[in-house]
Amino acid sequence: MSRPTGRVLILLELLQSGGLRTMAELAERLGVDGRTVRRYVDQLIELDVPVEAVRGRHGGYRLAAGYRLPPLMLSDDEALAVLLALAAGRRGGPVTTADTAGETAAAKIRRVLPGRLARRLDAVLESLSSTAAPGPSPRPDAEVLLTLADAVRHRRPLSIRYTGRDGRPGERPLHAYGIVAHGDRWYVTGTDPRTGEDRTFRLDRVTAARALPGSFEVPAGVDAAERVVSGFATAGYRHAVTLRIHGTPDQVRTRLPASVAGLAETGPTAPADPGEERWLRAEIRAESLDWLPPVLASLDRPFVIERPDELRDLVAALAARLAACARQV
Repeated sequence: MSRPTGRVLILLELLQSGGLRTMAELAERLGVDGRTVRRYVDQLIELDVPVEAVRGRHGGYRLAAGYRLPPLMLSDDEALAVLLALAAGRRGGPVTTADTAGETAAAKIRRVLPGRLARRLDAVLESLSSTAAPGPSPRPDAEVLLTLADAVRHRRPLSIRYTGRDGRPGERPLHAYGIVAHGDRWYVTGTDPRTGEDRTFRLDRVTAARALPGSFEVPAGVDAAERVVSGFATAGYRHAVTLRIHGTPDQVRTRLPASVAGLAETGPTAPADPGEERWLRAEIRAESLDWLPPVLASLDRPFVIERPDELRDLVAALAARLAACARQV
């Protein structure tokens, strides 16, 4: 889509949203001068779009009352955003009526896309895993996402331009195994081909991606979503916490999900009944311990702190505050 044509469509979208739009506002939103805005308006009128000019000090342009745009027109970025939202949303939980509507909507959009874009979007949807529907954080760059998805699909090595926590950009090689929507973030996970170490990158920090010659094999049994979630629980934060908690895995997971804590049986074998309460060992990596005492209290299960001692002090301090509050009349 050429840039002038794209701006004409943006102008139509602005007018379609309703109300009177001043010349100054339209020129600023489109990044052009007033004469160009008038030329774009003339193009819409030639296409039988009823644009009305309102004269006077507070004049501008608006669509005629009752006009609605019949066809659905989406740019590449818009189509990608809609399909990703629908796909990730339906992978985030049990199937509902809304999920069914989302699938039919996605199918309709997919059918009317140009073949080139449809094939690239199929690659994204095939490579996408989701642990929960992504929230309102910024979407990844469309071209970056399409390039990553194509590399996942065809097992092509990548070089990505990534901005680290320290704010410094750099080139990173990657064998990408999958794209994951987790919480309110998007991630790509894979392996550094130089070292063989696992790597997971936030997509909003990837500013560019390019495919490299060659191909690679994905190890058997790789689960991209599980890699991302378990990586959060074992990340190298300031504190290493080990707890024994008496309960079932489901009870513990209500407050300590897999992205927060690793969970294992303390005995040599797991009980035959998964719903049977027993002692479980939870391992947590945390930058701060302040949030843990209230979480443990809300579990309402017996627990033992194996390490660190600092957490014992924080739990004791919380218990003292709660006891003092309970005594007040």
